[in-house]
Amino acid sequence: MSTITGLTRGGVQWTPAFIVDLNQNNCIGCGRCFKVCPRDVFELVDRDELDLGDDDDFDDDFDEAPGMVMNLKNTLDCIGCEACSRVCPKACLTHEPQAIAA
Repeated sequence: MSTITGLTRGGVQWTPAFIVDLNQNNCIGCGRCFKVCPRDVFELVDRDELDLGDDDDFDDDFDEAPGMVMNLKNTLDCIGCEACSRVCPKACLTHEPQAIAA
């Protein structure tokens, strides 16, 4: 099965990698991904409203988890630019190329 590809303005083939996961246990809620995203993919939510499992999984760089965390709001709106991953200080985001839908 072939993947979605595009062309840059210069005619070079490019394969976008779309967001498939956000590790909320590592997320510090800084909002950088939200600010850089050209689409409506992310939302900032209260960490207490999420079931993140064992609290021991939080990043040890912080004495306590921040009150807010990023959440994936609309993954289908992702254009695969990966700008969010480039600005994330904790490498919380996972992207993959996607197959062309039939």
